[in-house]
Amino acid sequence: MTLNLAGQFRALVMAAAIGLATAPVAHAADAAIPTTPEAGSFKIGIEPWLGYGQWHVAEAKGLFKTNGLSDVQIVNFAEDKDINAALASGQLDAANIATHTAMGMVAAGLPVKIVLLLDVSMTADAIVAGKDVTSVADLKGKQVAFEEGTTSDILLKYALARNGMSVADIQPVPMPAADAGGALIAGQVPVAVTYEPYLTVAMAQNKDVKLLFTAGEDPGLISDVLVVRDEVIKSRPGQVLAMIKSWDAALKDYNADTAGGRAIIAKAVGSDVKDLNTAFDGVRYYSLAENKTALTGEFTTKTFADVEAAAKNAKLLQADVTPEQMIDPSFVKAAQ
Repeated sequence: MTLNLAGQFRALVMAAAIGLATAPVAHAADAAIPTTPEAGSFKIGIEPWLGYGQWHVAEAKGLFKTNGLSDVQIVNFAEDKDINAALASGQLDAANIATHTAMGMVAAGLPVKIVLLLDVSMTADAIVAGKDVTSVADLKGKQVAFEEGTTSDILLKYALARNGMSVADIQPVPMPAADAGGALIAGQVPVAVTYEPYLTVAMAQNKDVKLLFTAGEDPGLISDVLVVRDEVIKSRPGQVLAMIKSWDAALKDYNADTAGGRAIIAKAVGSDVKDLNTAFDGVRYYSLAENKTALTGEFTTKTFADVEAAAKNAKLLQADVTPEQMIDPSFVKAAQ
């Protein structure tokens, strides 16, 4: 997903200045959050990524209504720039985005908060290489295909930095993540950075292609979160709480009937479930209980700093942000 956000969001925030200038701070952790959702619709932006799939399960199984939400509108977007613009302009109440995208939003002045950690990529994002490359150190001087300004960019530069290198030590070959694996298979480059299902396709078509470095080396580096506009957190906290409960109920349903849940999600993202099984295996969904621990623990104390540093290193984030500025764990606590 394209994440060069600062200029875009500054413009959007200025355009929406009247509506957002007086946006409130996050819902206080000790404030009473109503257990009954407020009336009215709740609009959530989504893209065709399986990490957001539990919302589709919740919709298919009627779990929004079970939790008191009579009108949840899942609004589909094909590109980051469109979902980002819709959130900034107030057309959406909430959105599913990458953690470093959320950081870019807040750094640009958009008043949103992370209220839920949705998923973490473990092996669904990776650097893959042919037989002549066996370590990250071997990337020195090599051509590497990756999509600039994306999660692939974040992962590559993180791996290089961890091995005492930078992008200056390789030969970048910019191209879409969807094409990077194909370039590796065709012998055009010795190394590629991409994500599922392109990883599985590359390894299936060439037995010499292997995973060299995965996002799971630092769980949470490539992760997705639910962000909600501050105005919605203040005016409709009951809806926010009900949405979080619905995610957890959907995940419980998914864990009880994984095959059925995967079928629902695959249909929603427009793929055959057989083509996504490896991708599903490479993603870890986060439950409500796990969120309670993560949002007040390691995600805040370690992962946040790792993502921020990686985003800055990839030149996708130009300003400092803090967990206190961005994370509101009160809804996860209230849902327990």
